[in-house]
Amino acid sequence: MAPATQGPLAAKQATRTIPIVMAYSSDAVGAGLVASLARPGGNVTGLSGLSVELAGKQLQLLKETLPKVRRVAILSNPAAPALLPLVGQVKDAARSLGLQAQIVAARGPEDFEGAFAAMTKERAGALLVFPDGMFLLHRTPIVDLTAKSRLPALYTGEGWADAGGLMAYAANLPDLFRRAASYVDRILKGAKPGDLPIEQPTKFELVINMKTAKALGLTIPPSVLLQADRVIE
Repeated sequence: MAPATQGPLAAKQATRTIPIVMAYSSDAVGAGLVASLARPGGNVTGLSGLSVELAGKQLQLLKETLPKVRRVAILSNPAAPALLPLVGQVKDAARSLGLQAQIVAARGPEDFEGAFAAMTKERAGALLVFPDGMFLLHRTPIVDLTAKSRLPALYTGEGWADAGGLMAYAANLPDLFRRAASYVDRILKGAKPGDLPIEQPTKFELVINMKTAKALGLTIPPSVLLQADRVIE
């Protein structure tokens, strides 16, 4: 069993016979983990994090929170294969909302300062951070640079808001991990992973950090607050 996308990719490189269960994956098809969601084939199955679809909802939340925003910076890691399919689709989603998407690359923490300098130079009005293990590992410096740049930001995963991020919206990870256990159970009982369809998340969470909103001088619209599953006061 392996979380995210990088874990299953590494496991698949090591074995094409031992079953691999993903707890969640940004784009299992695009990353080459499975042939299709309905019939994965091979030795990988599990759950999708729906990151491609979520990015559109995240941009919508940013626009609803900041009606005047026109340019949104997207922090992406070009070294993460799971994120590559997201880039084009996020640009399309931004365009449909009347937004300009500025894709800013960071392969490691040494790129963070330059990435935020590029956002400032292009006068981005908000920030969306793509889901990536490297970003999660270096969550604190990213949140600190976001605050220093005074950028309203939305992240993927609840822990970001607890770390000081303004907003976080994503599938509920504990629920995905619990559901992944059912795959393990079925495989141990004889099911072939290639025959088990990839399931989608059914529970999502929006967390808003009002302390950060106050520090940025932002008023979160009631329509957005009503969607929140948790508000950090």
